[in-house]
Amino acid sequence: MCQYSSVDGFADEWHLVHLGTRAVGGAGCVMTEAAAVSPEGRITLGDLGIYEPEHVVELARIARFIRGQGSVPAIQLAHAGRKASMVAPWEETRTLLPEEGGWENVVAPSAVRYSEKYPMPQELDCAGMDKVVADFVQATEMAAEAGFLLAEVHAAHGYLAHEFLSPLSNVRTDEYGGTLENRARFPLEIIRAVRGAFPEQLPVWVRLSVTDWVEGGLSVDEAVSFAKLVKAEGIDLIDVSSGGNDPRQQIPIGAGYQVAFADRIRREAGIATGAVGMITDPAQADQIVRTGQADMVLLARELLRDPYWPLRAADELHQPASWPKQYERAARGKVVRREALVHEED
Repeated sequence: MCQYSSVDGFADEWHLVHLGTRAVGGAGCVMTEAAAVSPEGRITLGDLGIYEPEHVVELARIARFIRGQGSVPAIQLAHAGRKASMVAPWEETRTLLPEEGGWENVVAPSAVRYSEKYPMPQELDCAGMDKVVADFVQATEMAAEAGFLLAEVHAAHGYLAHEFLSPLSNVRTDEYGGTLENRARFPLEIIRAVRGAFPEQLPVWVRLSVTDWVEGGLSVDEAVSFAKLVKAEGIDLIDVSSGGNDPRQQIPIGAGYQVAFADRIRREAGIATGAVGMITDPAQADQIVRTGQADMVLLARELLRDPYWPLRAADELHQPASWPKQYERAARGKVVRREALVHEED
């Protein structure tokens, strides 16, 4: 979940505590918010970044802490495309102007804006696409240097890779537009480059919006075909989401509303999937994995509300869990006499 709390792309104490708390809370893997691979790839001025060598220092500290709690540190690599140069979401939606620190070179597959409140993007040419791929490679190498054990390419929610996949945002007439094969070409170039730049023994995932929820947009059938291409590139798992590329979307939100997509991608593309979306109950999450609808469950908003959800879920499901030793006595419900506690603190 984006925190919009960085300055010049740097992680700080907020990110350490925010991500570290989820590791303390028992999550098997803790993934950063979308980390922009270039300054112009940020959604807002407050976005996390991984485009300067100096970014590695604090990110490495975070990765070390997460790993020290027995969790896998992961990073999500992203480019916002036409949804870049915006104000933080707690302000009224509008474009961040250049005099406010916004950037003029907002890019996209085509000169089609997301909405009237978003900037008009410039269509990427071949040189621009080469730069984007190079930015992803550099970010991937820095992620490995920082100690992240998993990297995910963000190709969902209306950001650059998703924009290329969707015929709503990609109206190009060259080899990068038109058919699904052409629309998939540039996202696959990014994915291939990231997979090649990350250590071979470590996993790379792709986050994918499998439908735009708009007539004429990206379809689930096309997403299945794309998932097969992604698998051929050596990607280990698809983090299955949807929407985010068109404000006209009509999403039937409800408990587990995207799980069926993860199930279909898993069965028809033959690749591991992660299920997301309104998964809040431990029994619900357990059932998704036990019945083979997905290989894992990924939580976002629920972990904002309850960072100790994994440990609570383990208790409810009668599964073993490892509380931090600093919390274990309280977590186990043990009563410690005040005298003993004072003695120990002394």
